[in-house]
Amino acid sequence: MRFEHVGFGSDAVEYRRGWDLQRAAHAEVVAGAEDVVLLLEHEAVYTAGKRTLPHERPFDGTPVVDVDRGGKITWHGPGQLVGYPITRLPDPVDVVAYVRRLEQVLIDACAELGLPTERVEGRSGVWVRGDGSGLPGRRDRKVGAIGIRVAQGVTMHGFALNCDNVLDGFGGIVPCGIPDADVTTLTAELGRPLRVAEALPVVERHLAATLPAGERPAPAAAAV
Repeated sequence: MRFEHVGFGSDAVEYRRGWDLQRAAHAEVVAGAEDVVLLLEHEAVYTAGKRTLPHERPFDGTPVVDVDRGGKITWHGPGQLVGYPITRLPDPVDVVAYVRRLEQVLIDACAELGLPTERVEGRSGVWVRGDGSGLPGRRDRKVGAIGIRVAQGVTMHGFALNCDNVLDGFGGIVPCGIPDADVTTLTAELGRPLRVAEALPVVERHLAATLPAGERPAPAAAAV
């Protein structure tokens, strides 16, 4: 597996350009190339997965990019580390197991960065648990989101880890279609700035350690 740093900071990647890069990498991996993880920051954008409902979209009519991943609507933008693993899954393909591995990558990376996180049953992603009161600011808070697609046994899309991004973009939607929880960042939870540049090598290391190596297609027989 190789890692490609696509664009960060002032070189943040426009979403449709990143999607084009994913599709090109996906075609190469399907054809037998080495697995690749695209790592980047996006320019600010809303993207909506296939299960997004009308009332979950921006309340003010802000444009949304509809995409072919699972999940619902979310926001991407500066200060958020986005990863797109383009990897062939072992046969038989187990999509749920792959999502659990991505969650584990983020859980382990957050722990190394100083923030305990966990899974919440029935909800994908990585969470900071609330106190059970259900009050704003004390509810469960998502710090890492996951939405994927698998085609021809090879993954697309991936995860977004909130490092030091502003949270205003989440205020105009129902993030991930979950109205009774909040969104947070590593910076907010740790009480100190946690930049994408600090999270990047940690997440990359855990990706390399946790993601499975898929089976490569058998080479074509030589002509005789």
